[in-house]
Amino acid sequence: MEPRDFFDTLESRVDATRTAGMNNSFLFVIEDAGTWKVDVADGTVAVTEGVGDADVTIRTSKETFSSIASAELNPTAAYMTGKLKVEGDMAAALKLQKLF
Repeated sequence: MEPRDFFDTLESRVDATRTAGMNNSFLFVIEDAGTWKVDVADGTVAVTEGVGDADVTIRTSKETFSSIASAELNPTAAYMTGKLKVEGDMAAALKLQKLF
């Protein structure tokens, strides 16, 4: 799955029951694809393209992101091998699995 397609459809795909009570923001910096900010507020997800302040910043390549989004690559494995960089609130970063 291409990063743009993932973020363009994320709001409609997220199960609000899984993100209920979650209040975090995530900035995804995808090399050669773009930057997206995802705000989660008690079950509601809003995606905007571009930079902004976030609780967590995730940096990765387009190829790695696409593999994670299509469930071909485990995000933890990507992080442990250095293919995925995480900066900021690690507790919030662990909640990302609710979006995928």
